[in-house]
Amino acid sequence: MSSFQHTLAKSASVSGSSLHTGEKVTLTLHPAPPGHGRKFKRKDLPDEPTIDASIENVKTVERSTTLGEGNAKVHTVEHVLSALAGLGVDNALIEMDANEPPIGDGSAQPYLELIKSAGIVEQSAARAEYVVNETIHLETKSGSLMTIVPDPVFRISCTQVGPEGRFTQYHSTEITPAIYEKEIAPARTFVFYEDVKPLMDKGLIRGGSLENAVVVRGDSVLSKEPLRYRDEFARHKILDIIGDLSLFGRPIRGHVIAVKPGHGPNTELARSVARQCAKTMALVPPSMTPKGGDVLDVNDVMKLLPHRYPFLLVDRVLGLDSDLKCTGVKNVSINEPYFQGHFPGHPIMPGVLQLEAMAQVGSILLLRQPGNAGKIGYFMSADSVKFRKPVVPGDTLFIDLEVTQRKRLILKCRGRCTVNGEVVSEAELMFGLVDK
Repeated sequence: MSSFQHTLAKSASVSGSSLHTGEKVTLTLHPAPPGHGRKFKRKDLPDEPTIDASIENVKTVERSTTLGEGNAKVHTVEHVLSALAGLGVDNALIEMDANEPPIGDGSAQPYLELIKSAGIVEQSAARAEYVVNETIHLETKSGSLMTIVPDPVFRISCTQVGPEGRFTQYHSTEITPAIYEKEIAPARTFVFYEDVKPLMDKGLIRGGSLENAVVVRGDSVLSKEPLRYRDEFARHKILDIIGDLSLFGRPIRGHVIAVKPGHGPNTELARSVARQCAKTMALVPPSMTPKGGDVLDVNDVMKLLPHRYPFLLVDRVLGLDSDLKCTGVKNVSINEPYFQGHFPGHPIMPGVLQLEAMAQVGSILLLRQPGNAGKIGYFMSADSVKFRKPVVPGDTLFIDLEVTQRKRLILKCRGRCTVNGEVVSEAELMFGLVDK
């Protein structure tokens, strides 16, 4: 896989019916800048909200994967995300005028053809891959086994097991764009007949038919056409795994071994990979972090920010994706002066200082723009603030800021602080620049 990010050459649209709601929907894929990632846009809702295709935004995983931010949700996202990830498209805006993509024929083939019609272009920014260096294994009460082990390439081995062991299938393959197009994308979704009525009773699969799903009844297969592969069900499970794992946000080098996978186990594996990645980053001493380019050490940070001890809350900047995203680091030490009184014998980093750290990282985004050097960033507002877990001495705070709106010298951003891959605080921030 290329070491550079990719996006679409142009926009392209497809229309059809959604699987679970049966609504008519038009989905349009748009190009996006480096570092944008994959995002959904609900064009049918007021203010046209966007939803990051990230593991943090997974809401439900029953029969499909649902993402949500605030009151906006998108359902059954796995097929379109699988096609984008399978073909190596890192950055795309997925615009829809309903809450669920069209189901097509139940495979990722319609989205693969849509992406190919738009074309794929290489971007100038480097692609950040994650190399699995430690085995991850999880088991679920339903009998699913998910393991990922080190491997120089991205590979998936999947065993699909139906009720009473019916239609047990196995398929194993490396995942490359060429292999994905030929061997994985055409595999269709399937359902066992005894599961159809409970799904309909729940108001699901209103758009389902033999044209967009394979139905298994007893030992028979009901379909508009014969199985496309002898092991089509296992291949479709691999298709879903690719889509769900893409929520981690980076291409993976590792071998996924899945037995009885599903959207719940798939997304839990993605969370486990994210936690392992965060721990790996936290274990790298700051002195070993590469310098130059988009990596700023504390001396570089102090050239941009006017803050000094004891109120400089950014020790390092690990990445700047164009002028839209920034990741900073704060190493929390017991020597922080506020721990003397917050609280004696039970030191916890004040939440308001985590907000300030977010604001300082956001100011770095503003101050790096031409003409802004030497100004001061003023905190203007904080909304939807949530403190989820305490931050204590010894923690490494990763501070992620993403610009959601910009008007001249005012930025609106979404901020999030994580420790070991777990969100500890988040907020929507607004701040601006003024002359000294």
